Amino acid sequence: MEAGNRTGVSEFILLGFSEDPELQPLIFGLFLSMYLVTVLGNLLIILAIIFDSHLHTPMYFFLSNLSLVDICFSTSIVPKMLLSIHTDNKAISYMDCLTQVYFSMLFPILDTLLLTSMAYDRFVAICHPLQYTVIMNPHLCGWLVFITWLIGVLTSLLHICLMKHLTFCRDPEIPHFFCELTHILELACSDTFLNWTLIYFMTGVLGVFPLIGILFSYSRIAASIRKMSSSGGKQKAFSTCGSHLSVVSLFYGTGVGVHFTSAVTHSPQKVSVASVMYSVVTPMLNPFIYSLRNKDVKGALRRLLNRTTSCL
Repeated sequence: MEAGNRTGVSEFILLGFSEDPELQPLIFGLFLSMYLVTVLGNLLIILAIIFDSHLHTPMYFFLSNLSLVDICFSTSIVPKMLLSIHTDNKAISYMDCLTQVYFSMLFPILDTLLLTSMAYDRFVAICHPLQYTVIMNPHLCGWLVFITWLIGVLTSLLHICLMKHLTFCRDPEIPHFFCELTHILELACSDTFLNWTLIYFMTGVLGVFPLIGILFSYSRIAASIRKMSSSGGKQKAFSTCGSHLSVVSLFYGTGVGVHFTSAVTHSPQKVSVASVMYSVVTPMLNPFIYSLRNKDVKGALRRLLNRTTSCL
């Protein structure tokens, strides 16, 4: 047992999706492909925003941060799973598991708050266009991102601090493909009341309240769009909001799907599949949503690729 570790375990076993050896190459190839697409797609979004002056606006500043978070979210989960499949070693050390729990909480919180900031940006742009540059100034945007990271880091650290006092005396097998907080708590034999209370409280504060803010912003946006007399103005407003709404729907839809699946089924495989949609598929699809539905991003990506090919 590791020195200073009074939890009762030195490592956990991640059971993953299946123990069938014939399925392991298929699972490995599938997740490797999704991970590479996630990294490449989000990296292209970030580079397009950096190198195209047309995208140097608050909306795309938040989008570049969202793409960075999506890369980090997938990186905190998928490479470890791929290594486990490749080496046929499902063990993960206590500290590595704790680290994975930390990041698996941090990045979804950042996603939620960044999507809320983007909704506020769209609200100001459409409902108060004449004051947009004054309100959404670089100073405010920087502070919004800083506060987002601060809340995410402190909230995740609070969960980890409570977790470090838990004792595990059961078989340390996790029926999942990564260390997820609720699965860890189910293995604890010490009192987890504070842990679960914090989870429910933070889910309300950092999950429900931001969603209410997003819905309020779009209710005001919809009211403003209805008042527009120009069809071109309406089309432009729908174009800028459509991508964001799609990402919000995908993010919250898959998140609710994970919790609903966990509540109604006792099948670890079904819960794991639902978690894949939330933690792997959603970060992979976000770049496609923004590049296919947003003309500005599509044009910036085209110019970036043309510039790259001309340099070769």
